[in-house]
Formats: sequence, C-alpha cells, structure tokens
Amino acid sequence: MNKKLSEHDFPAELKTMNEKELDLLTYQIRDFLIEKIAQSGGHLASNLGVVELSIALHRVFDSPKDKLIWDVGHQSYVHKILTGRARDFDTLRAANGLSGFTRREESIHDMHDSGHASTSISIGMGYAASRDLNGEDFDVVCVIGDGAMTGGVAFEAMNHAGCVRSKMIVILNDNEMSIEKSNGGLSKHLARLRTKKSYLDVKNQVKNVLEQIPGVGKGLLAGLEHIKDSVRYAVIQGAIFEGLGFKYLGPVDGHNIPDLLEVLSVAKMIEGPVLIHVVTQKGRGYRNAEINPSKFHGIAAFNPQTGETIVSGRTSYSSVFGNKLLQLGETNEDIVAVSAAMVEATGLSRFDAAYPKRLFDVGIAEQHAVTFAAGLALNGLRPFVAIYSTFLQRAYDEILEDVCLENLPVVFMIDRAGIVGNDGETHHGLFDLSYLCHMPNMTVMAPKNGRELEDMMEYALTLNGPCAIRYPRGAVPAENPDFVPVPFVPQCEVLREGQDLTIAAVGKMALIALKAAEELAEKGIHCEVLNVRMVSPIDWRSIAQSLKKTGGRLVTVEDNVLAGGFGESLLALLSQQQENPVKDSLLIAWPDTFIKHGDSNQLMEEYGMDRAGIVSKVGDFFERKA
Repeated sequence: MNKKLSEHDFPAELKTMNEKELDLLTYQIRDFLIEKIAQSGGHLASNLGVVELSIALHRVFDSPKDKLIWDVGHQSYVHKILTGRARDFDTLRAANGLSGFTRREESIHDMHDSGHASTSISIGMGYAASRDLNGEDFDVVCVIGDGAMTGGVAFEAMNHAGCVRSKMIVILNDNEMSIEKSNGGLSKHLARLRTKKSYLDVKNQVKNVLEQIPGVGKGLLAGLEHIKDSVRYAVIQGAIFEGLGFKYLGPVDGHNIPDLLEVLSVAKMIEGPVLIHVVTQKGRGYRNAEINPSKFHGIAAFNPQTGETIVSGRTSYSSVFGNKLLQLGETNEDIVAVSAAMVEATGLSRFDAAYPKRLFDVGIAEQHAVTFAAGLALNGLRPFVAIYSTFLQRAYDEILEDVCLENLPVVFMIDRAGIVGNDGETHHGLFDLSYLCHMPNMTVMAPKNGRELEDMMEYALTLNGPCAIRYPRGAVPAENPDFVPVPFVPQCEVLREGQDLTIAAVGKMALIALKAAEELAEKGIHCEVLNVRMVSPIDWRSIAQSLKKTGGRLVTVEDNVLAGGFGESLLALLSQQQENPVKDSLLIAWPDTFIKHGDSNQLMEEYGMDRAGIVSKVGDFFERKA
C-alpha cells in the first residue's frame, strides 16, 4: 500500500478494498497512531484495540447516513482517520486542532460531543426513536467498552431499548479494561462468555431469525454457512442481555476482519435491538501498550522505541494524596478508599497494594460510588472517595441527598480540579466549587501546594461531616527549602501584606496571585495576598479584616467558573454583614462557557488567568478605582 492515509478517499474507498488491502491497512493505521500520539500524547492503547472493528464498521455501514456512536469517544481516533482527518493529526488535542473525542463541529461523521462514559446507548436510542417517528431509514450503531458498560446509565438505556424495540446495534467492545483492569460482576460474566465452550453456533440462531423475515430465501441462508465457529450465540450465557430484550451475538474475535464483517452484516438484517460481544486486546500491535495498557490509555508524549514518557521528576498531587492516605491508613483502620475505575490514575495503587480489602473499585459508576461511601460511613468507617472533578459532577444528587443530608463523614478527594488542558470541554474541572459550596454541611478546601493537601486530609478526619478537597492536575509546586512548617489552621493565610487592595486566591491560584503581587509592587501597587484555604464555609472575617486595611478594594482569583464560584459567594456573604467592607471588587475566574481543549498554560494565558493576566487585570482595576 503506497498511499499515505491522508491520500485515501475514506470512508468510500473501504468499500472496494480486498481482504489483503484491509489487512495491510491495519498495520499502516497502527504505525500512524504510534507515531502521532508519541508526539502529541493522547489515548493510544484503546485506539490500537479497535483498528479492525473501526474498519469493519465503516465497510458495512454508510457514515454519516448511518449513525456510528462512540462511547466516551476516546477510542475514535481510527474513526477520525477513516473519515478524512488523517491530514490533521499533527494538531490532535492542541488548541484549535482535532479533539481527542468526537465533536459534531469537527466532522459530519461525529454524531455527538462525547467525553463521559456510558452514554452512547442513550444517544443511540434517541437517534433510533426519532428515526422511527420521522419515517427515516438508517442504522444506529453504538460502540461501548466493557468498562463503560458498568455505568448504570448504560443499563437504563438498554432496559428502555428492550421495551421500545427500535432497531439498533450495540457493540460491546470487551478488552477486560476501562481505564484500568475492569472489576465487578459484569466483568466476571464477560470473562465466562469469553472462555465458555458450550455455545450454540451463531449461524443456527441467525437462520431462525432470518427465516422469519419476509423475502429472505434459501440462497441468502446458504450464503451464511461459512460464518466462522469463533462467532457464537449463548442462550444461557447471554441471558443478561437477552433478558433486556437484545439479541446476543458473540463472542467474536475483534481482530478478525472477515468475522467482523460477517456478524455486522447479519446484525444489520435483524429487526429490534442487537448486542454484539466483540473481544479485543487493548494496546494491540504495540508491545509496550500490550504489556501496560493502563499506562498507555491516556499518555503524554513518549519515546515510541522505549515507551517512556518525558517526565518532570516532580511529584504529582495525585501521588501526594495516595502516599498520605497510605500513611493515615497505617494508624487508622477505619480509613477505606473508593475509586470509580481509576485506582492508579488517582494515586491509590499503593493503598490498594497494602490494604486490598479496604480499597473498593466500583467501576465507572460515580453515583454508586458516592452512595456506597455513604453506607460505609453509616456503619462507622471513614471513606475517602477519589474521583476527577468532571466525573464527580455526575453524582451531584447523591452527594447532596445521601451524604450531605445525613451529614456523613465522607471525604471527597477531587482530582483534576480546574483547567486540565488537552482533553477539553468534557474534562475541565471548572464547576466543582459552584456545585459543592452551596450544599449544607459540606466543607470545601483547596490546597496551594502538596504540604497543604496533606494537612487538609488530616483536618478532614477531625470533622464529623462531609468534606471535599479539590486539587489540580500535575505536579505540586516546589517549596522554599528555608520554609518552616507551622500547624495547619482552616483560616485564610496571609502570603503577602499590602495596603492598596486585597487579593483572595483559592488553591493553586494563590501562588500565581503571589507572583502577580510581586510584579504589581514594582509598579507601585501593594497587594495583600490571602491564601483562601477554606472555600466553604468561607473565612469571611479574615477577608473583611484585610479589606479594612486596603480600603475595601477586593480581588478574588479562582480556578473555577465565575457563576456560583468563590468570588460570587464571598460577595454575597459580605453583603449580608452589618457593615459591608467591600467598596469595589474584581472577580477573576473562568468565563461561563465551555473552554476548548489545548495546552493548560496556553489556555491560562489566553483567558488572562496566568500571572501576566492577573497583573494586567488588577492593574487596570486599581487605576480605575484609585
């Protein structure tokens, strides 16, 4: 195959390629993915695992007429290549470049804006039901991983699909993984399906189905006789899906294109919902990713020969949390940890190794994780629930109703809070202050560095109610070697004294604001910088005291959206005091919009959230009010 991937007329050209050409194409795509993701970073292992499946889908179905829906969307890179976007892969996950997920504005072949797990079947049901109402004619195919299938919304959608009976195909991409190794009853069930030998041949089941379809003759049935024995239909083993109203086909080898073409063609002819169980290998074709698929699920730029990433050598906030929890767990046997399919990613691997019975990985099921933690707390344990900010928002009601309402001592460790960079809109953690701080009984804290994160975890154990600690993605800032630690208190910390205005900054923004204040001092503007460690309840008295010294000029800085964030909450709280100390205010936060993907530092600069942006905004504010 002499053509570059960008020179093919995909997806149309797939329809005319022979078996050998399709096989060669799989090697070309894998080499391309390794080369490009090594430069940009991204989701490698999951995409290497769906190369043959993606080719087969675009061979059998006609996108965009037929709707191919990718759950989460992180495994859609091959789909992007096969829909004419190979030429743009150098821009993958960069500002104004290709998204790491499906985006409707990017291509007519992307059916929805993806990023969170377990939603594809619901989206597909919507397409199928609206198609039936409108009298349209197209197929709907949802590709969902076995990890994402653990999410409750996936089963809610399947329950609905089995009731409505609209024609649609769900492909269960079973690679025994979500981001990490899959756990739970469904995972064990699928493992039995993969290894069980007493299956009925799928062609017998297909014959029974096709014989009931008007216009299907013996000639077509004869044409199905060569379906490979590897494609099976399990009456008992597939009962969990059959019971929901789906025809179950599988397991089928997800790396055998002829078998995939056969089963997809058969499924296309079946009326009503069909589930195809496809078994794939995450990281297929790249030895490093095959050995360690979790590492290469979402990876930074790396050396393709060695598989090693370029690391800063600095400790991440996730590691600080994990190490501290291990330390706390050594002396407090009531401490348990809860993860939603992200044990390693959230820093819990060492705790899991030391105390496997005290680590609960519930799968991609954040709602269950929170309410499960509530049950643990009700019976006297001290659960630490480690979930990314963007995913925790899926459990809003459970936090409010099952934890806060009963004032239970559950500690939420909110990783990836604030801007996260290349994963974009669906992954930025810009809303957690807004959706947590108004909850009664909830304590919310944000550390400026790793030492404060440890202090806050110890403080959380002294509370008799729910607590959330939010911290950013990436490395903790280096500390001054001459710094002498002092006992932690939950009040604001004065980082710099000044008399012209007060800057109250939250979390990682405190040190950025401090650097901005140093530059502003050179311009003759002397700011008092407060590290707001306690975001809820707000230590408003310390802030009010500072404002009396600085003429009532207040600036707030937070790595959160403006609406409902710290700044607005503080102003509302101070306005209720008998004598409001605020004369003028400037709230620096992210705008109330969805922030695109791109390098975090570039996004901070673009939106004026970096040191230079704060200097400019505060300087203008002071000059106007002086």
